Order: sequence, then C-alpha cells, then structure tokens
Amino acid sequence: MRRDIVANGLNAIQNAKIAGRETVKINTVSNTLIEILKIMKQKGAIKKYKINRKEKSATINLDEVYKSRAIKPRFTVSKDKIEKYKRRYLPGRKVGTLIISTNKGLMTHEEAQEQNIGGVLIAYFY
Repeated sequence: MRRDIVANGLNAIQNAKIAGRETVKINTVSNTLIEILKIMKQKGAIKKYKINRKEKSATINLDEVYKSRAIKPRFTVSKDKIEKYKRRYLPGRKVGTLIISTNKGLMTHEEAQEQNIGGVLIAYFY
C-alpha cells in the first residue's frame, strides 16, 4: 500500500465506480483529501461525503465521476501553462477539472485562471 493518501483515496473512488458501487469507504483521510472531496461535491462528481474524525475515515456517495487520479509527479504550473496541462489530463474542452494547490488553498483550474495565479497540480477528475 502506498503512503500517498490523496492517490489512494482517488483510486478507491475510481475503482468503486468501475465496480458499479454507489458508496465507497476510504480508511485514511487527510486535510488535502477533504478539500478535494469538497471540490468534487461542488462540481457534481460525488453526491455527499461523511468524515468520521474518530476513525479518520470517509464514506463517499458517488455520482457522475468517471475517472479520478492524483498527478504524479506534482508539476508546478504557472498561470500561462494551465491550458497545456488541461489538454494533457482532461478528455476535452469544458470536460473535467484540474485541482491546483495555490498560495490561497486548493482550487479548480477555472478559479486559478480567473484569479490569474499558478500553483502545483494535485489531481484531476471527470
């Protein structure tokens, strides 16, 4: 088992979707993974999630997510290069979301482009 909590969580979501399950339990969560789940909920990829702080786990109800992956290695991206990585990781225009870690916290690639800031690529989903 890898020690990358974000990659493990996103892979568990994708595997559950492939297996046809509607819920998935992730046994280890981090603050970064919780922020990614918030973004996924805002974008409609998951219906809801519940964090169990005592067990440090999460239960997630899936919705319209087809692929969710962590980006390894974590590329640093300037505001000008976001478009290049959108073409690399997302299947088409206006389909999918890149998650970028900026000095203002985690945000989607659209928010980063609006605020004209860059950061580090963390994950993507569609």
